[in-house]
Amino acid sequence: MAASVCRSSGAVGKALLRARASSLLSLQKNQSTASYAQALHNIPETQVTTLENGLRVASEDSGHATCTVGVWIGAGSRYENEKNNGAAYFLEHLAFKGTKKRPQAALEQEVESIGAHLNAYTSREQTAIYIKALSKDLPKAVEILADVVQNVSLEDSQIEKERGVILREMQEIDANIQEVTFDYLHATAYQGTPLSRTVIGPSSNAKTLARADLVEYMNLHYKAPRMVLAAAGGVEHHQLASLAQRHFAGVPFTYEADAIPVLAPCRFTGSEIQYRNDDLPLAHIAIAVEGPGWNNSDNVALLVANCLIGNYDCTYGGGKNLSSTLAKYAAESNLCQSFQTFNTRYSDTGLFGIHFVTDKHSIEDMLHHAQAEWMHLCTGVTDSEVNRAKVALKMAMVAQLDGTTPICEDIGRSILNYGHRISLEEWNTQIDAINAKTVREVCMKYIYDKCPAVSAVGPIEQLPDYNRIRSAMFWLRY
Repeated sequence: MAASVCRSSGAVGKALLRARASSLLSLQKNQSTASYAQALHNIPETQVTTLENGLRVASEDSGHATCTVGVWIGAGSRYENEKNNGAAYFLEHLAFKGTKKRPQAALEQEVESIGAHLNAYTSREQTAIYIKALSKDLPKAVEILADVVQNVSLEDSQIEKERGVILREMQEIDANIQEVTFDYLHATAYQGTPLSRTVIGPSSNAKTLARADLVEYMNLHYKAPRMVLAAAGGVEHHQLASLAQRHFAGVPFTYEADAIPVLAPCRFTGSEIQYRNDDLPLAHIAIAVEGPGWNNSDNVALLVANCLIGNYDCTYGGGKNLSSTLAKYAAESNLCQSFQTFNTRYSDTGLFGIHFVTDKHSIEDMLHHAQAEWMHLCTGVTDSEVNRAKVALKMAMVAQLDGTTPICEDIGRSILNYGHRISLEEWNTQIDAINAKTVREVCMKYIYDKCPAVSAVGPIEQLPDYNRIRSAMFWLRY
């Protein structure tokens, strides 16, 4: 924003000064409310263009000197089977290993020559490849992205080399107990379905996936209607659309006969999975119920509910004055090292839950208080509590979009999941419509008397029996 002020001069600059002076006078009447509403109103509009092949181009122009541009693809581990599980993750790795036009050294040098950063990630339903660069280098960034997405070099030598890298990463992931706990949670909650598999895949697949498997996966899933070219920062939408037409018009949009992939529904199973290891210093416990998919309106109330429970980490300080009841218990009674709420969403299902890290002596007490908070959400939450949570949720949503990269990611992910981008102003309206009655009704629908999925890793001897955990999902009243 400061750069915009410096560029303003003459009549335009004077008009801006008059407008800001008028705004300041109005803000004096109700500074906090007006400034927040004004900030939402002044956020640039997300513009969307669809190419003839179905690829969508979406951008937000904030006038920054930098920009982030990337391709979001509706393809991840959920679209794999047991034989090729890990293919999407393998292709993500190979995106950095060069293209048919640019060998790895040339690709790295070209990205570095413009001071850019190339990055990628894979999830269960999406793959993303993006570049952060100076706004003036947008044409070069888009051209590199198009080359990487369409012409990745699947040389046998690079594939063989990357096997070792992925196997080492598997060892690192196995050492990250939190990631292991969430993989186990998916394994038990969605057992027998594609969502139960890990994104990285099993080590046996990493050792055996061949070039033909990767080519087959790309040909089946890398289709233009399942792609979004998203950008944020100093990006002129017309220029971005023209660049997309030039470099992405050749992305195929048709499938071979009978090859159209259908996303199989993934059923949720209330169950548990345990991995006891008394050599670990702390226990990781995750408990979740089935939540709604991306497009379900109940998500707003569930997000408010999670803000009511809050998050906690002992290194952050705080104690009896914390607004979250569960955080207060955790701090005062030393119940856990940390806990976090989550609402992980997929196309047609989700996981709504709590993950906490504690010593072996506090597992039962922490789980008891966590489930008690769920029951409170279902039966006793008040409007004053909900109003506090709504403010926290609004703050979190604004904070998450601080920078061109998170904004770009939000654009790409939203276009894939919702078909459009939900503005902060629209989110604000939906959050304002939530009250205590709404939270109670929605939580009763998803939490009360439901069979949870539980995953536990570490010194978990004191983890209660599943039937006891299940019995705490309702209250008996006499």
